[in-house]
Amino acid sequence: MSEEGEKKGWWGSTVGKLKSALAKTKSAIQESVGSEELDQAPDQVADQAPDQAPDQAALSFAPDMVSAQSQPEPESEPQPQPQPQPQPEPQPQPAVELGSEPILEPVTIQLDEPAPDRQEHAPEHVREHIQEQAPVPAPEPKSVATIPARPEKHEPQRLIAIDEDYLENLEEKLIKADIGLENAETVVNHLKARVKGENWSPHQVMEFLKGEFASILKSAPSSRVEYKPGSVNIYLIVGVNGTGKTTSIGKLCWRFKKEGKRVLMAAGDTFRAAAESQLEIWSQRAGVDIVRLEDGSDPGAVVFKAIARAREENYDCLVIDTAGRLHNKTDLMNELRKIRSVIDKHGAGLPLESLLVLDASTGQNGLQQARVFTEVCALTGVVLTKLDGTAKGGIVFSIARDLKIPVKLIGLGEQIDDLRDFEPELFVEALF
Repeated sequence: MSEEGEKKGWWGSTVGKLKSALAKTKSAIQESVGSEELDQAPDQVADQAPDQAPDQAALSFAPDMVSAQSQPEPESEPQPQPQPQPQPEPQPQPAVELGSEPILEPVTIQLDEPAPDRQEHAPEHVREHIQEQAPVPAPEPKSVATIPARPEKHEPQRLIAIDEDYLENLEEKLIKADIGLENAETVVNHLKARVKGENWSPHQVMEFLKGEFASILKSAPSSRVEYKPGSVNIYLIVGVNGTGKTTSIGKLCWRFKKEGKRVLMAAGDTFRAAAESQLEIWSQRAGVDIVRLEDGSDPGAVVFKAIARAREENYDCLVIDTAGRLHNKTDLMNELRKIRSVIDKHGAGLPLESLLVLDASTGQNGLQQARVFTEVCALTGVVLTKLDGTAKGGIVFSIARDLKIPVKLIGLGEQIDDLRDFEPELFVEALF
């Protein structure tokens, strides 16, 4: 399968998971613009349609009933049918020969030129044959029902006065959807300038918001995880406790291994009890190698040893785990700064990604975490986890706009393959 085909298949399952993960945020945004009717209208039409559909039994072949109920529409391109030829003498098997006559077709002749006399004057065995064939419905009947066309989901249902009250309510709902204060204010101000007192439909408002949020995500650098062939690529993974950091490392290593890369783990979390053992289990699941020292060892020493081994044995990827630490603990952040200095010194010239694992359910507090961590180790991207829970995905926009740090990976489940590339366009589509 081609790379493009694999990507489409990969994201085929991702889009569904994204839509499920962002359902709460999407619902809040729809409520803020007053667009509930957009999703309800098609269902209402569907419920009403069966009452308007005619009884199918009445559509069976009965010339007097059809002519009494409706006038037939002329067919645009009728299939050529042989005209009935008068037969001076009945053939030995008239039923077989007449069976190919148009009179047995329950659509054409009876509607345009009803001929009850033909049936009356036909031989008895022919009339019986007609009665047997009459109830057969037409293979492709023309439009006889009057069911109204189902309206498009995005068809404007009503217009909204975009006044000060509406804009204030919209800003409040966007903030509650975890979009962020500055983002909400900016988007609302842009909408106010664009509308200029006009009335818009909910669909128009949603399309405007979609464009605004897509622009915010595009303002950040590339969302691709960097990889340089022919070199040891270092991935430093940081974050607070409980964000799914170790799990994300295991998933990332499995992904690299699946892509055919040689992967080495570094168990740099020597502080938390059993953290190294947990990472070793993940290394076995992913099928990759690991460097670890005794519990309580200096994490800088682990990183130094891992870099040396990765260089000597020509590994493609070195993924470094670190101890979870709160962003407001100065001593632990200084320890992380030391790890970064070891990488800069002994891994000089090697490609480096510093990725912050962020729990999406933390909301705007995640913005403060990202701000502190990037001061210590110069973050290049974010791994957003637990989007499959009760999270609100709006924190993505705050990080992209305020810190210019892209979200590069997202966690959508507990399976080992549930760590996916972040696609800004698909994220916005799933959100709206």
